[in-house]
Amino acid sequence: MRRPSLSWSRLVAVLLKEFVQIRRDRLTFAMMVGIPIIQLTLFGFAIDADPRHLPTAVRAADHDPFSRAFIAALENTTYFRVVRTVDTEAEAHRLLEIGAVQFVVNVPVSFGRDLQRGERPALLIEADATDPAATSNALGAIATLNRTALWRELTGPLARLQSGDPAFEVRIHRRYNPEGITQYNIVPGLMGVILTMTMVMMTALAVTRERERGTMENLLAMPVRPAEVMVGKIVPYILIGYVQVAIILLAARLVFNVPMLGSLVLLSLVLILFIAANLCVGFTFSTVAKNQMQAMQMSFFFFLPSLLLSGFMFPFRGMPDWAQAIGEIFPLTHFLRIVRGILLKGNGFSEIWPNVWPLGLFLLVVVTIALWRYRQTLD
Repeated sequence: MRRPSLSWSRLVAVLLKEFVQIRRDRLTFAMMVGIPIIQLTLFGFAIDADPRHLPTAVRAADHDPFSRAFIAALENTTYFRVVRTVDTEAEAHRLLEIGAVQFVVNVPVSFGRDLQRGERPALLIEADATDPAATSNALGAIATLNRTALWRELTGPLARLQSGDPAFEVRIHRRYNPEGITQYNIVPGLMGVILTMTMVMMTALAVTRERERGTMENLLAMPVRPAEVMVGKIVPYILIGYVQVAIILLAARLVFNVPMLGSLVLLSLVLILFIAANLCVGFTFSTVAKNQMQAMQMSFFFFLPSLLLSGFMFPFRGMPDWAQAIGEIFPLTHFLRIVRGILLKGNGFSEIWPNVWPLGLFLLVVVTIALWRYRQTLD
């Protein structure tokens, strides 16, 4: 007898079975709920393409009322926040090189005297333009300040300076990327993004693949320690990571003409820390996941906030403090600063050290967790 084409009882049975399976796979269910929550939180509260209150240093050779009024007007735009006052040009440049400030305002000697004489003195604003998106709106807000910043000071005998040309000139120097070429910022950053995605994913499948193929027993029967297993599985991928880096650097230089001002040897040494950190994250995931699908899910769960909170897609300083604090945890955040600093600024070890030690600390913590999680038995 021919069965009906659709049986509601069989359909309901299959549906119930699928819901039971979803309930048992808690990791998948957590991903289904967690990813939308993370995306809503990050895009709704943390991501801001128009960063404000950017850290600014002031090097004032003249502390007259006019320069103070300009600095106050600069902060009133909400794009600038004065965090440092420096005395020398070398100190100001070092703050830009290590990324401690986004802008440096230089007030020349006898600025106030020259202004009162009608000689139109010039203020110099230097910007760290490695990320054009982080500075473009702030620099745009400066365009009219030379006409509006001193309207309260230019009264009485100085009222004549309010007519005609502005009383002073604002000159902007975009350092490290004067033409604002986006590829100079994106292409070096892609090195970190690609390594994070591939390294975590490949090692996340390492132990789970052994378990699913039934070769885990052979691995466990070998007289090897957990650290030896981890190193043995990680080292080949370090070499693969260097191959990826070589391809990206060649494309950056030959195709996109990205300047490479710093030492590639120094970059290669730092790469060991960054690649190893991501590989150990993947290895840790492989000791937790029960199958390759779960390992892939955990890798994506790590990669998504790394991408959004590292400063690769959106300006890091445009995020609220709590989002920046979370972003500081991820290796990608620090590596982006390192690779852009070496290639675009010519940074040496002393300049990148503030971002090297967090990579080393992250690696140490993840290695400890991975060794603790690794089990030498099938149970």
